[in-house]
Amino acid sequence: MKPIISVESISKTFHLSKKQQKIENTHEKKKVAVNHLSFECYEGEIYGLLGPNGAGKTTTLRCISTLIKPDEGNILVDSFSVKNDPTNVRKRIGFLTSDLKLEDFFTPNYLFTYFAKLHGLSDERIEARRQLLFTKFGIHDFAEVKVGDLSSGMRQKVGIAISLVHDPMVIVFDEPTNGLDVITAKVVTDYLLNLKKEGKTIILSTHIFSLVEKICDRVGIIIDGKLVHTESMDDFRSKQLSLEDFFFDLYSKEQEVKS
Repeated sequence: MKPIISVESISKTFHLSKKQQKIENTHEKKKVAVNHLSFECYEGEIYGLLGPNGAGKTTTLRCISTLIKPDEGNILVDSFSVKNDPTNVRKRIGFLTSDLKLEDFFTPNYLFTYFAKLHGLSDERIEARRQLLFTKFGIHDFAEVKVGDLSSGMRQKVGIAISLVHDPMVIVFDEPTNGLDVITAKVVTDYLLNLKKEGKTIILSTHIFSLVEKICDRVGIIIDGKLVHTESMDDFRSKQLSLEDFFFDLYSKEQEVKS
């Protein structure tokens, strides 16, 4: 299989402010968020990056999406380097995070058109993508409602539609179902499976075991910024293991090593 995303021994360290040190309950002035992390995500698969909060999942996805640069190592997306050719990487990815903030004053229609034009789409293409995505996520009835007046679930769906406006070949989702009601969460997961059928490559981060078991082809377990296990879900299921039990057993062993 062809690797579309190649994460090559990346590391990322952040400097902590006094406030952040207090939140992290540490006196250390630096935090290693990602520590020589490597993995590949293949064409047409859904790869799940599973780990607890603070494990480095979001930092990894932000590096893939060119929002931040790794201090060491490199990432290739469809052979383009996030360090040396971020523009071509951005053309190929759609990135969604629960931290995505859409301006409350604008409407879904306005924002969709704005971001579509940033990606250089023609007016005809914009309308075709709008019809497809607004229909899929039930946005039409809310297209002229200001974002600030939308429910959190509808804002999430608008964010997804905007992230996919340019029909990217790679979809990067940070906690795609975080904070969603069960109906909206199903709409999102079903659409991810449809994107996979279209040959898209999807990488997502999550701490939800059932989501990985339901939609992922492979899983990588990340703890303290390191990839400690990766395996295809088919191989995992053949062992008749509980992903949750396996994770917590692995997590306990990693903590014992640290101590």
